[in-house]
Amino acid sequence: MEIKTFGVVGAGQMGSGIAQVAAMSGLNVIMSDIKEEFVERGLKSITGILSKNVDKGKMTAEQKNAILGRLKLSTSLKDMAAADFVVEAASENENIKFGIFRELESVCAPEVILASNTSSIPIGRIATQTKRPPKVIGMHFMNPVPVMKLVEIIRGIATSDETFQTTWDLSIKFDKTPALSNDYPGFIANRILMPMINEAVYALYHGVGTREDIDTVMKLGMNHPMGPLTLADLIGLDTCLAIMETLYSGFCDSKYRPCPLLRRYVEAGWLGRKTGRGFYEY
Repeated sequence: MEIKTFGVVGAGQMGSGIAQVAAMSGLNVIMSDIKEEFVERGLKSITGILSKNVDKGKMTAEQKNAILGRLKLSTSLKDMAAADFVVEAASENENIKFGIFRELESVCAPEVILASNTSSIPIGRIATQTKRPPKVIGMHFMNPVPVMKLVEIIRGIATSDETFQTTWDLSIKFDKTPALSNDYPGFIANRILMPMINEAVYALYHGVGTREDIDTVMKLGMNHPMGPLTLADLIGLDTCLAIMETLYSGFCDSKYRPCPLLRRYVEAGWLGRKTGRGFYEY
């Protein structure tokens, strides 16, 4: 089916970024969250990014206004009844995501594809919350969404070829580069990335090096654009912990055990940039 209206559940950093690239591709977009202040914050973020693009000459003010004109804000999932394709971009919490998919199942037409931006939770488990497993798929964008080119497409065991192809083509329409992953905890990106970040936290925990030295070694020695501890702060330490716990429970392998220091920081509310304190102070 032709995708004309694109729904995004969640207006945070990831959700607003997904909504932005969808609107920039020419689609009408419904961006929903549980509170008015959340969707307004998401809209403010999108407006700020587009305004900077205008200032830099990357787009005209008319183009910016046209993009914003394609955005509809919502605080009710019932509005997703008007969407042809929906991406869930809520917190990396299984119970939250399951609840959203159960409600989307009751709201959206049977032919609508329901995608999740989950970074680690198996798509097959999410699909069982619906009556349409062939129409459920993972569409994992990278942060920050408007800048990063990759979209990890995750096929559940029941995902149909049609659902996969529609999602793949939509990623290209968004000017992204899709990559296919099979449905295992963490998929490709976070199965490799998060254990690396977790090991960096262990290195700090064991006193192998300071936070600055650990990040410097990985930046200058391995040519990473930022160190793993800085990256963890950007992602959010709560998200890092949630992904490590998904890997640990999914594989029952001790190599995925979250570092106690990571858990301690999360319990203290030191979540990274979004709270002003993580491995670094902001």
